[in-house]
Formats: sequence, structure tokens, C-alpha cells
Amino acid sequence: MAATNPVEAQRKYFTLEEANKMLPLVKAIAGDIVRQYETVRALRERLTAVAAERRRPNNDVYTEELVHSQAQMETEEGRLANYIDELTKLGVEPKGLVDGLCDFPCLRDGRPIYLCWRLGETTVSHWHELDAGVAGRQPIGLSSARRI
Repeated sequence: MAATNPVEAQRKYFTLEEANKMLPLVKAIAGDIVRQYETVRALRERLTAVAAERRRPNNDVYTEELVHSQAQMETEEGRLANYIDELTKLGVEPKGLVDGLCDFPCLRDGRPIYLCWRLGETTVSHWHELDAGVAGRQPIGLSSARRI
């Protein structure tokens, strides 16, 4: 007898209608994620630059900046993790921190797929196989929408 995967058993599956109804909330959180990711990325760049300057002899003026930047980055990374956690708790899987790509687990003809949405799109209008990723995105046609 095959064992049931506990993660699969707990996964929420969305219909196309449910995913689109949830889109205003997902859109807001995905926008927060994209903005917060950019904040974290910029802080990492600044930290890298400050750390490089600090390696120069007798340049201890960078110590305070480094400590402050490190603390700020940890705070901002925590905010980013909280936004990601918000989506995950809704059952939505964030896939792109730069472009706000999100996947909604769905069943199509009884098998799991992802409904795929990207920040800036007005509706959930694409899908892909679990292992296909964004490269395998396909538009949901009228005949497909009836089966999802």
C-alpha cells in the first residue's frame, strides 16, 4: 500500500474562480514582496561595498556603517520572509521575488498542476505542469478553463 505524502495531503487546491477571487489580496502581497526584495538586494550591495572598503588598512570608519547596515538588512530580510509567509499561508506559492510570479496549486482532470500568475496581469490566465516552471506557462483557453 502506497504511503500518502503528508505535504500533498495538506496542500490547498484552487479552482480558477477561487484563484481569481483571491487575486486582489495576492496582488497586494506580491507587490510588497517585489518591493521588499529590491530593498534587501540594495542593502546587500551596500553591505558588500562597505565590507570591501573596510578591508583596506586603517579604515575603521566603516565599522559603524557595517554594523548598522547588517542590522538593517536582517530587519528587512525578516519583513520579506513575513510577506512570503503570508502568501504561503494562503496556499499560494511565491516563485519570483523579482517579478511577483505566483503559483496556485490546482487539479486538472484529477492531477495536480499550477495556475500561474505574474504581477501586472489582470487575471490568472496561465497554467503549467508541476515540473515545467515558468518556461512551460500556457494560456488557459476556453476548453481548458472548463476542465480547471
